[in-house]
Amino acid sequence: MSNVTIKDSVIEEFKNQLRGELILPQDANYDDTRAVYNGMIDKRPAMTAKCTDVTDVVIAVNFGRENKMLVSVRGGGHNAGGLGICDDGLVIDLSNIRYTHVDEKSKTIRVGAGCQWGDVDHAGHAFGLTVPAGIISTTGVAGLTLGGGLGYLTPKYGLTIDNLLAADMVLADGSIVTASAEENEDLFWAIRGGGGNFGIVTSFLFNVNPVHTIIGGPTLWDIEHTERILKWYRDFIVKAPKDLYGFFALLTVPGPPFPDELHGRKMCGVIWNYTGDPEKFDELFKPVRDLEPTFDFVGPMPFPALNSMFDMYYPSGLQWYWRADFINEIPDEAVTEHVKFGEALPTPHSTMHLYPIFGKAHDVGDNDTPWAYRDANWSQVIVGVDPDPANKEKITKWTKDYYDAIHPHSAGGAYVNFMMDEGQDRVKASYGSNFCRLVEIKKKYDPNNYFRVNQNISPNGSD
Repeated sequence: MSNVTIKDSVIEEFKNQLRGELILPQDANYDDTRAVYNGMIDKRPAMTAKCTDVTDVVIAVNFGRENKMLVSVRGGGHNAGGLGICDDGLVIDLSNIRYTHVDEKSKTIRVGAGCQWGDVDHAGHAFGLTVPAGIISTTGVAGLTLGGGLGYLTPKYGLTIDNLLAADMVLADGSIVTASAEENEDLFWAIRGGGGNFGIVTSFLFNVNPVHTIIGGPTLWDIEHTERILKWYRDFIVKAPKDLYGFFALLTVPGPPFPDELHGRKMCGVIWNYTGDPEKFDELFKPVRDLEPTFDFVGPMPFPALNSMFDMYYPSGLQWYWRADFINEIPDEAVTEHVKFGEALPTPHSTMHLYPIFGKAHDVGDNDTPWAYRDANWSQVIVGVDPDPANKEKITKWTKDYYDAIHPHSAGGAYVNFMMDEGQDRVKASYGSNFCRLVEIKKKYDPNNYFRVNQNISPNGSD
């Protein structure tokens, strides 16, 4: 399906059919267009169709299928493994399908597939409404949603997929359908965690939830306190009310606006979000402040400010290497490994996060959506990150060694949005008991595995 020779006249006809732009290797903007968030990914597509609307998507899908091209689908954001782009094939780029519409009466928001979560936060904030999703506002709506959607509001309002009401899609045969609880119910089940395996979502309809001003921000302790703080955190957070969320991190403090004396220091910390009664916060948060954090920047702020707080530190183009697991418990043996690898953070951007999964996310059954680890308490991600390609091996080795040390304490699978290209066995482990049902739905909607540049669910259940 790659290295296909297509006549220039056929390509020219395709180009003329699109309202958007068709970008080829000889074009001046080719390199800029093929660049993705993860600078470690260096793929050279044969062409990129930058779609402006659903008709463009249909035209691109049909062109790729009729010309037997390898096809990847690119939304608006990150993708750990760079699976929105492919070598020698057609990239169907949705980043220009970027719009939002809030319906205050129905408490919904419709979102184009090229949007980032900052677009959703911005649109909803005027109404005091938002969708639970992520911790960085430059994350793409499409990728995060189709993989599940963890973030600051998970305990209060569930995963992003728990707030998805409907999706408009283009299937592999070029047809246009809506997936919802009333239409194509099997497809609607599959896309709530099954990724981009079943078609191209061009728009999402979400339920929105009341969130405006929150109390949030980081508390940090010096790295030598990691054992004490992590052991406290593992017990505290699982008993916390749904209004209080905090993810644990190992990090190196960047520059401003952090105080000068902290720049470059390795630390452990928890980044908080509280959505409850402000009058009750001080009492609820007293156990945290009793631990005497070295740095405490927790206070009232608009929710979009929290969700974009770390955007500046992780711009597009850095080198990334990811490993992830679902975690049920954090035994003392695991704490020891976290201490060891936290002290050995290889570069200033490298980090480890433990995102809690509790509250409303636990109220949904393991088989109600493809997201098969509803009973897990954390989703852990380890990322080696650096701007310099010369440090690729350093950050990759640290990440792999860290993962190998922690994986024996894991639940077995991982959040697919945190995975690189790790093979079919890892995909199966991440979907658990839902994998076979996903295979059957894949057979129905994409029997030839047209959409396969992803965490792939093959229609035959294997590679």
